[in-house]
Amino acid sequence: MSSTELTYAPPTAATRAEPELRSLTDILDALDRIAGDARVSVRDILDEMGVRSFAPILLVPSMILVSPLSGIPGLPTLGALFIFLLTAQKLVGRSRTWLPQFLLRRTVDGAKFGRAVTWLRKPAGWIDRRTHQRLSWMVRRPMSMVNMLVIMGICVIIPFLEVLPMVTSIFATAISFYAISMLARDGLFAVLGHIWSGAALFGIWWLISTGAGV
Repeated sequence: MSSTELTYAPPTAATRAEPELRSLTDILDALDRIAGDARVSVRDILDEMGVRSFAPILLVPSMILVSPLSGIPGLPTLGALFIFLLTAQKLVGRSRTWLPQFLLRRTVDGAKFGRAVTWLRKPAGWIDRRTHQRLSWMVRRPMSMVNMLVIMGICVIIPFLEVLPMVTSIFATAISFYAISMLARDGLFAVLGHIWSGAALFGIWWLISTGAGV
């Protein structure tokens, strides 16, 4: 299989102007444009998002995993793989997004996708009104690298927790906090991501150690 078959090649500037996405609402507006299709694929999402900005691309799968779509069997694992690959490439400084074809071809029902976008609008609007540029050291190196390593660690855990209802959404919320911090340059949301991740891990440890989750 050739490398071009395995690489997502973004549209060139000559053929498509990439959108300027500055808020969660901007991202949801972009997703609305494809929600009317019968099936929505990962490639469709990337085409709509553009690939120059890491945060919007990271936010889409994390928000999907927070939404009711997370109940679709296998979707949390695929979402975690998608986020892991994106974050690993950002961490090593790649300027071009690479994704395997089996991920690019994955689709979800357009109607369900549209309902998930609608469901996300209220919390997205609430968050947009409260983001500001603050605690900038939390979104700059070396802390930005720490944040990405935590995201990758969460992605490794998610497939093992898919059998537990809502747990994957809890961890996806932490990833969303990190992505919001990158999008808005708001370090407070990175702090919230660390607190949320720590609380979720403690909760899982408590369930296992006490047998409450059995």
